Amino acid sequence: MTIIVDIDIMLAKRKMGVGELAEKIGITPANLSVLKNGRAKAVRFSTLAALCKVLECQPGDLLRWSPEGDAAQ
Repeated sequence: MTIIVDIDIMLAKRKMGVGELAEKIGITPANLSVLKNGRAKAVRFSTLAALCKVLECQPGDLLRWSPEGDAAQ
């Protein structure tokens, strides 16, 4: 079981780069990259809320659960 992070999809839909998103939510591009690439062990609700506000989406648009533990789309 694993959580898949789909920030890339929302970035593409919003035509926004990682650097711009990181600046708007107040974290470093390196930390956003860790989250975006699924290497984060946790995410603060305040960070998730900021992502949703800036990307105009719901948490479920950014995170999904996979029972197999793979990143298959």
